[in-house]
Amino acid sequence: MTLRLDDGGGLLGRAREHFDWLLFITVATLAVIGVINLYSATSVARGAHAEDYIQQIYWLVGGGILATVAAVIDYRHYERLGYAVYAVGVVLLLLVFILGREIRGSSRWIYIGSYSFQPSEFMKLFLVIALAKYLHDDPKSEGRTLKDLAVPAVIAAVPTALVMLQPDLGTGLILVLVFLSICALTRVQTRSLIWLGVVGLILAPVFWSYGLRGYQNERINAWLNPNVNVLGFNWDPHQARIAVGNGGWFGQGFMRGSQNQFMFLHEQHSDFPFPVFAEEWGFAGSLLLVGLYGLLVLWCLRVASMAKDRFGAVLAVGVGSIIFWHAVFNLGMATGLLPIVGVTLPLFSYGGSSVMTVLLGVGLVMNVSMRRFYASPSRTTQRLGL
Repeated sequence: MTLRLDDGGGLLGRAREHFDWLLFITVATLAVIGVINLYSATSVARGAHAEDYIQQIYWLVGGGILATVAAVIDYRHYERLGYAVYAVGVVLLLLVFILGREIRGSSRWIYIGSYSFQPSEFMKLFLVIALAKYLHDDPKSEGRTLKDLAVPAVIAAVPTALVMLQPDLGTGLILVLVFLSICALTRVQTRSLIWLGVVGLILAPVFWSYGLRGYQNERINAWLNPNVNVLGFNWDPHQARIAVGNGGWFGQGFMRGSQNQFMFLHEQHSDFPFPVFAEEWGFAGSLLLVGLYGLLVLWCLRVASMAKDRFGAVLAVGVGSIIFWHAVFNLGMATGLLPIVGVTLPLFSYGGSSVMTVLLGVGLVMNVSMRRFYASPSRTTQRLGL
């Protein structure tokens, strides 16, 4: 296979003409605000986290380079390699159990010398690519049954099971919800949806009893009883709610949030960046931030609706769903609407694997967006409603 950046006829030139500026500006705005917020979140830190914002800038630059590469190469090449990148992701998840180190009861990172990365973050994107390839190759257009969804369900179940064994409940839930979000755009028969709901209700208590570790049960119990064990499992969500409430309408000002400056908030650089932002910028700033995430997700869906083929549509939907569910879980954790599951806020939370995964995904959406203008639709074009 010959990999060409320009397929003839000035393709790259036309791609530059159709550069998706709204997508770029939205992502760049989130990244800049995220670095500023991270600077504030770590301004009183000592030792390991004192200069996290500098490392975050390096990761953003590296992720930007990867996103550029992902956007320049015609995404049809990724379709041909869909199952291969998925297999690489599964192998990396298996290597976690060999090369990983246990930190606070879980093993999620692979360490190579002084460098470490989290394979489960990249697996989200690899799963989207694999599901996009499967649906691209599947000519079925009428209502799908559960039997028709068996293969993509297995594709999603394998990495989900490996992630849950680490254990990582948050990432496992994200993988499941990304799969369901993509399936929501398929024409699934109503009877099949009813059966799927019944099976889910039956398995829920089994999962509660046997699928969760002790501390995960405790976190969910703490969420259900927010006024109990405030000095234990409820400390972080309690302090996060106080910080959000302290922000009022317009906030206390940059680097003036008391919950952050007096270090009542824990993990404010990773799990709880939003309470720092909400306390400093208030309801007005929080509304702007939520609006940026909403715009980014809706724009991904718009790109999907205009994609030239099914593979591109699923790519855009999948990346949009990753960003959407991450934002929902993290903001829900910070406001007490959801239990703590350790899910990052895209481009706000500190973390190289998370930042690079999101930017790679944005690069793929940019790819689909730029190439929707000049290529003729393939035989599998279905757009939304796969």
